[in-house]
Amino acid sequence: MSAPLTGEQQPFPDWMQSVQTRIEAALARLLPPAEAIPALLHQAMRYASLGGGKRVRPLLAFAAGELSGAAPQNLEIVSCAVELIHAYSLVHDDLPCMDDDVLRRGRPTCHVEYDEPTALLVGDSLQSLAFELLAREDLGGAAVNAERQLAMVRLLAVASGSRGMAGGQAIDLAAVGESINLPELELMHALKTGALIRAAVMLGALCGDALSTEQDAALDRFAKRAGLLFQVVDDILDCTASTATLGKTAGKDAAAEKPTYVSLVGLERAREFAAELRSQALESLVIFGERGRRLIELTDFITRRKF
Repeated sequence: MSAPLTGEQQPFPDWMQSVQTRIEAALARLLPPAEAIPALLHQAMRYASLGGGKRVRPLLAFAAGELSGAAPQNLEIVSCAVELIHAYSLVHDDLPCMDDDVLRRGRPTCHVEYDEPTALLVGDSLQSLAFELLAREDLGGAAVNAERQLAMVRLLAVASGSRGMAGGQAIDLAAVGESINLPELELMHALKTGALIRAAVMLGALCGDALSTEQDAALDRFAKRAGLLFQVVDDILDCTASTATLGKTAGKDAAAEKPTYVSLVGLERAREFAAELRSQALESLVIFGERGRRLIELTDFITRRKF
C-alpha cells in the first residue's frame, strides 16, 4: 500500500481545489458578517467576493510560496488581500460608467443585484479591507518582519493604483474605438491585468525565506510573462467561448471596439503569441528546479483554460 500523498505530492487538480477551498473559507471568515451594520453593504461585499472565480491569483501566491518555504497561514492572508483587490476591480469595471456589464461569474453584476451607489462602496470597502489584512500583526514572524510587511503593502498599492491596475483601466477606456499598436496594447495589459498577477506571485514568495537576487529576478520575469499570458488567453476566449462558458458576456470587447490581441494580430497569431509567452514563463522557472512545479502547472492551466 502506497504512502499517503503530502501537500507537495498532491496531483495538481487536488492541490488546486484544496487552495481554492481554503481561500473561499478564509474570505468568508475575513469579510465582515452579512448581518453587521451596515448590513446591505456587507452583504454586497460578500456577494462580490464569494462563490465564484478560479482564484488564479491566490493559486499563484501559494505556488510562489513553495519557492521560499512560506507558512500557509501567511499565504492565506496575502492571497485574500490580492483576491479582494481583484474583486473590487471587477465590481468597478462592471459599472455603467466603465464597461457597463450585467453578468459576472455567471450571475448578475454587483450593481445590477444591488445598485450603483452600493457597488461603488463595495469596491472602496474591499480595497480598504485588502490593505487592512496586509497590515495585520499576525502576518509578522521570523520570515515576515515589519520591514518586509511594509514592502508587501507598497507592492500591492503600486500594483493597484495609477501605475498598475487602475492606470491600465484608464488606458483601456481611452483606447475604445481608437487605433493602438502592439507595444501600447502590451503596456495596457501589463498594467491592467499583469500588475496584480505579478503582485500575487511576488507577495507569495515574500511570505517565506528571502530568495537570492538571481532567483528574485527570475521570478519577476516569470510573473510578468504569466500576467501577459493570462490576458492574451482572455482575449482569445472572448471571441471563441460562449457567454455560458465564460460566466460573463462573450464578444463584448469586439462589440465595444476595444483593442485586443485578436483584433490587432488575428486569432492564430494571438494563439502563437500565447505559446511564446508560455515558453518564456517556463524558461524563467528553470532556476528553481522541482520547487517550481506548481508554477509550471499553473502556467499550463492558464494557457489551456477554457473559461
